[in-house]
Amino acid sequence: MGEPVILEAVRTPIGKRNGALREVRPDALYAHALNALVRRAGLEPHRVEDVITGCVTQAGEQGANVGRLAVLLSDLPETVPAVTLNRMCGSSQQAIHFAAQAVAAGDARYVIAGGVESMTRAPMFSDIGGGFERLNPDLFARYELVHQGESAERIALRYGLTREALDAYGYESHRRAAAATRAGHYAPQLVPVEGLDAEGRPFLLEHDEGIRFAPDLEKMRALPPAFRPDGRVTAGNSSQISDGAAAVLIGDRAVAEADGFRPRARFRSRVVVAGDPTLQLLEVIPATRRALERAGLTLADIDVIEINEAFASVVLAWAEAVGADLERVNPAGGAIAHGHPLGATGAVLMTKLVHALEQRDGRFGLQVMCIGHGMATATVIERL
Repeated sequence: MGEPVILEAVRTPIGKRNGALREVRPDALYAHALNALVRRAGLEPHRVEDVITGCVTQAGEQGANVGRLAVLLSDLPETVPAVTLNRMCGSSQQAIHFAAQAVAAGDARYVIAGGVESMTRAPMFSDIGGGFERLNPDLFARYELVHQGESAERIALRYGLTREALDAYGYESHRRAAAATRAGHYAPQLVPVEGLDAEGRPFLLEHDEGIRFAPDLEKMRALPPAFRPDGRVTAGNSSQISDGAAAVLIGDRAVAEADGFRPRARFRSRVVVAGDPTLQLLEVIPATRRALERAGLTLADIDVIEINEAFASVVLAWAEAVGADLERVNPAGGAIAHGHPLGATGAVLMTKLVHALEQRDGRFGLQVMCIGHGMATATVIERL
């Protein structure tokens, strides 16, 4: 049995919908991340044995196994296979789990796990031919299936989270992300991408486009509710619709060390859970508890937590339920600030987590993500 370790992790800057990356195809964007990953790791490309890719909207330019198409566009040889999976928002975190499991089983020595999503070029729901209502009517007869924004509203009501609390959390996400960018904390993990400015002129995108470097809390408080006329969830306290890609190199520890590589982190636990498809975003709570239990740790042992900021209400409800210290949660901001390119976000958060543990001299990190239809993924890693 092999011991899977993280050797390198990179991500592209995240672009806003119809923003700087609007003319960049997702397969090309992911190929760019793959090239950077292998180059930074110093691994001979032919030694990659599989590329496991998360992508949610597998339609149009993201159809036809976008992971394999990106391999063919990259500097990896054509002998490197690839597969694309969809566990919705947890897709590339699941890709990381599958890659680690392949290495642990002895099926591979070096595997790339990553994700890509261009929400500009492959809009949400285009894989099912339109909107949420295109799902099987029998599902609606069995369950009260609602939009995730409605779930976020119900969570805010259940936990007594005010509009002021949600906006304050969104503001803090931007503040932290801006501070991290200015301090250069994001720089080691980012792979700049050539994009277009508002006038169509080429430029090099070197930071996440959605971050507000001078966030205005009063303007956030003036935003209208997004899902209910009298609601609390707004565009300012929700994740952004985005474009981006990320990739993580996972290897067998003994093989990697013999090859001269320095493992950066190992896996202590990997879990996926499922539950209520209506309050579909709260499975982060049991996922966190199960991941910690399997790792033999408590939340007090965790130095850095990356939880996806799908909605501020989800993070705040989770924090109350598990007793999390928000000072250790998303220390460099989260998806409310930098964006949420669906299938890529799991690998984005893992990349952030690995780098944050090193920058903060931490030992243990937790990544957890809510997923549509009532699921969640969670991972505990240990810095080496």
